[in-house]
Amino acid sequence: MSKAWYVLRTKPQSDHIAAGNLARQGFEVFFPEVVVPQPGTRQPKVPLFPGYLFIRLHTDDDVWPVVNLVPGVMGWVRVDGHIPTVPDEVVHELVERVEAIDGGGGLWTRFKAGQTVRVVSGKIESLARVLEEPKSPDSRVRVLLEFMGRQIPSDVPWHDIRAIDGESGVAPRGRRPRRTRGGGRWIRGFGPTPALGT
Repeated sequence: MSKAWYVLRTKPQSDHIAAGNLARQGFEVFFPEVVVPQPGTRQPKVPLFPGYLFIRLHTDDDVWPVVNLVPGVMGWVRVDGHIPTVPDEVVHELVERVEAIDGGGGLWTRFKAGQTVRVVSGKIESLARVLEEPKSPDSRVRVLLEFMGRQIPSDVPWHDIRAIDGESGVAPRGRRPRRTRGGGRWIRGFGPTPALGT
């Protein structure tokens, strides 16, 4: 009998429960999790695909109904009423991808040189331009910070930096975005901004 991988849906917040219960019952399970670096020493892992996990079964096995009854499992992922298989190569590639992510310090935001970002640290909130891409989640991001009408080079922890939604932040070559309207009046989003609640 040949074996194949399938995808199961899990109940909300029950990924670990479902994976643990299936493994205890002898099923071959692949539940991809990646490290998410946090300030300090904590290195939690989170599901790469929340709400889903992979299970390997014999294609003509009779345990299919039993799997649906395992605590934490919601049911099979179906396409047009059928339960599709996942090629072994895809699962192997996912395993390698998880190892590469964790080997590179985990799932953390890698800001690119030239990207415009927002720095939020304590009561300071301001736009900045990334000067150097961080090499690891432990390294700081070198930015050019807009503060009090000046541009100040600064090294900022990556977890104090936020990407700007809908913007790549990369200006066309040879041009810098305007920061004022003239007369010292800042264009919205530039210049020192008081933090919320202050």
